[in-house]
Amino acid sequence: MSRHHIPTVRALSTIARLASPPRIEDTGPVAARFIYSLRLIAVHERAGRDPVPELALRLGSVEIAARTLALSQTITATWPENIHVSRFCCGLLTHDEATIGALIDAVCARSRTGFEHAIEGFVRPERMYRLWDAGIALVEAEHRRA
Repeated sequence: MSRHHIPTVRALSTIARLASPPRIEDTGPVAARFIYSLRLIAVHERAGRDPVPELALRLGSVEIAARTLALSQTITATWPENIHVSRFCCGLLTHDEATIGALIDAVCARSRTGFEHAIEGFVRPERMYRLWDAGIALVEAEHRRA
């Protein structure tokens, strides 16, 4: 006797959402700038160059460049695996970039609950405070520049 599995509406919705990657314009401006910066940092790391001068030029501030690099290093240290980033010109986000964008958007909203929800089950709870603190430092630097 054949038993066919009929997916639920919720399952179909989840599958459709996963099949359609999020776009960078779905994130807030600080998150989008950080994701582009993360991609730029990856290019510089592969080339063995310091990314801070170009980050400072693109972001308009040495302080923001330094905070961006610090947050990227904190993410690298707390993430459970290597971070996957798209090419610099790509408008689509990897799953890692989408998660990072969500956590930065939550930090911008000063929503600790939203922040924890974005990385819950992905980053160990005892490491979350480091990400929150580095995110706050970046957001404050961005607001000082504005």
